[in-house]
Amino acid sequence: MSEPFISIKSVADLHRFYNSGSPKHPLITVIDLKNVSRSDENFGDYLYTLDLYTVVYKKFKGSLKYGRSSYDFQEGTLMFTAPNQVMSPSADTEIEEGWFLAFHPDFIYGSTLAKKIQKYSFFQYESNEALHISEDEKNSFAEVIFRIKKEYSQNVDRHTQCLILNLIETLLNYSERFYDRQFFTRNKTGNDVIQRFESVLNEYFTDEQLIEKGIPEVKYFADKLNLSSNYLSDLLTKFTGKTTIEHIHLKLVDKAKSILLGTTKSISEIAYELGFEHPSHFTKVFKTRAGVSPLHFRKQFPDQN
Repeated sequence: MSEPFISIKSVADLHRFYNSGSPKHPLITVIDLKNVSRSDENFGDYLYTLDLYTVVYKKFKGSLKYGRSSYDFQEGTLMFTAPNQVMSPSADTEIEEGWFLAFHPDFIYGSTLAKKIQKYSFFQYESNEALHISEDEKNSFAEVIFRIKKEYSQNVDRHTQCLILNLIETLLNYSERFYDRQFFTRNKTGNDVIQRFESVLNEYFTDEQLIEKGIPEVKYFADKLNLSSNYLSDLLTKFTGKTTIEHIHLKLVDKAKSILLGTTKSISEIAYELGFEHPSHFTKVFKTRAGVSPLHFRKQFPDQN
């Protein structure tokens, strides 16, 4: 029997889910998680999805499922979700402290934040990639959350939405800064991931089946490393200066160079062998990474063929 599935489409739905009374604003809320009433004894058996952006701070004993994985929140951590991500609380959680900021996409519609929110890639991280925060960092977030709640709780006027949007962006900018700190303070973990990524990348391109398998997607490597695609690319960018797709393309170009200089195969044949459906795409990738077209590269080394 599959787990019950709950769809939370609005701030009002979220308040009903947590038995938190009526929200003070229809599009944004902050819920104190220590005070929520969870009367359903089967609460932990649900999967739920929200049509909301959420930023959740939790410090509790227990675990939270996120998709098919699980994460132990023994430390104070911050987790972010974009609309339509699937989550499930565990029945054995005991919240020590925490808050739940949720806002509907309509709240930011037409604003500068709506255009920028996709750049905050941590909204697509997995729960085991949550942001671990220090006491000082927790206090910085708490101040912003307090001001957001105060703004929508008092008399709403023409300035309210703009001020809250600025505060949300401040919170997200703090998060971006603290994630940068986390990448570098967990240096050994980052280096381990990079070494494992390089191993999987080399293994993929050593296997002479590119024609059948095609060019690997970022998700292939993320799944192999048990990471989200965004987190893997962000980590690689922080440590190597290149995204996952850039690493894939550079490996493709290296393999292409060997074929160009070691055989007389045509550009179309090489493109097909490397998993490209169209030679023009192969030529574009090669020229972007190598600085010259495949044909020009081959002509530079006439004695190698």
